Amino acid sequence: MLVLSRKLGEKIYIGESICITVVDIDRGKIRLGIEAPRDVPIYRQELLPLNQQRPPQAATTTAAAS
Repeated sequence: MLVLSRKLGEKIYIGESICITVVDIDRGKIRLGIEAPRDVPIYRQELLPLNQQRPPQAATTTAAAS
């Protein structure tokens, strides 16, 4: 897992066609704006079918960047 720190209004790009923007930060909650092509499905984890949900991994590598 890659862990990044972003401030309000900052963006993260995934490839050439996906952009994630921090649009609001309030009381420990953040709101993200996601721009992606219509053919790229975007789901919240809790809405995925049970057979597609991944359990948390025991060991993960964390890289911090800002």
